Amino acid sequence: MSFEWHRIHKWEENIESEVTDAVEQQVTEQYGVDSVVDLTEEQVDEVMAWRDEHVSEYSPMYIGFTNLYNTWENENWESEEEE
Repeated sequence: MSFEWHRIHKWEENIESEVTDAVEQQVTEQYGVDSVVDLTEEQVDEVMAWRDEHVSEYSPMYIGFTNLYNTWENENWESEEEE
């Protein structure tokens, strides 16, 4: 019988969620904000610059930083459209 792992995508989703939560918690605590959407553009740029310098694109943590940026960008892009 060959090896099978049904629903491995569920494990991947859980891991991604945990990593994203950890990154968001670290960043929001560091900057003293309630949510990543409350970060300023300068703060987000600092976080992304740190990621680019210290986190390999192959690191599991990289996706957490990418998700943080996407969340921030989506929320801030929508508020800019409303203005």
